[in-house]
Amino acid sequence: MPKDVHILLIEDNLGDVRLIQETFREAQVKGQIEYVTDGLKASAYLYQEPPYQHAVRPDLILLDLNLPRKDGRELLVKIKQNDNLKQIPVLVLSTSEDEADIWKSYEAHANCYLKKPMNFDEFYRLIQAIEMFWLQKAKLPPQQNPSTLTMGTH
Repeated sequence: MPKDVHILLIEDNLGDVRLIQETFREAQVKGQIEYVTDGLKASAYLYQEPPYQHAVRPDLILLDLNLPRKDGRELLVKIKQNDNLKQIPVLVLSTSEDEADIWKSYEAHANCYLKKPMNFDEFYRLIQAIEMFWLQKAKLPPQQNPSTLTMGTH
């Protein structure tokens, strides 16, 4: 697991935000979870626009689809079309089971689509599974393109 993982949670339901934060805290994830509550704030965060000029590029994004001010579907497309952001894994975390939402999310290159459980215990297990797979098993992309770095010794 990276020493200091940065997760951007894009979620308008503050109850879900608290549950996700608490689950990651209990899993003793090193790093931090930043959250924004709408699509415009998420866009400003990712592009380091005011008031997020000093925001750290996230290693992982948890994205709700139904967001105020800018839809999560539109934001996903924008992320995956940007050369500086498209490598960041985006996990769609939604209440929608609509096959069109699932199809469009994968068509826009979401890394996975997860249905938010309505039950606390199931939600907790889902967040634990995300932590286990994405932060312990999967290798997340580096913060910077390695081909732009000075070559070192191997």
